[in-house]
Amino acid sequence: MNKGDLVEVVAKSADISKAAAAKALDAMIDAVVKSVAKGNAVTLVGFGTFKAAKRAARTGVNPKTGEKLKIAATTVPRFTAGAGFKAAVAGKKKAAKK
Repeated sequence: MNKGDLVEVVAKSADISKAAAAKALDAMIDAVVKSVAKGNAVTLVGFGTFKAAKRAARTGVNPKTGEKLKIAATTVPRFTAGAGFKAAVAGKKKAAKK
């Protein structure tokens, strides 16, 4: 599924126009990107958590030449799936709350 397909599904599910669905999806993605870029986590209960994670500097190898290279430390985005999302992908029913 690509962005266009997702926009169609959201528009149909929410009974709104494709333009409105695309605008809402773009706004949501923009909000998540800006928040994670600032170092804040974005948690969508049942779906998952988006957050920034630091990746340490490391040594890599050029596969063509075998030469070692230094890879600088950086910050990367991470996504951790929530329990509901994991259960849906695994084909299991959502656990009942006690």
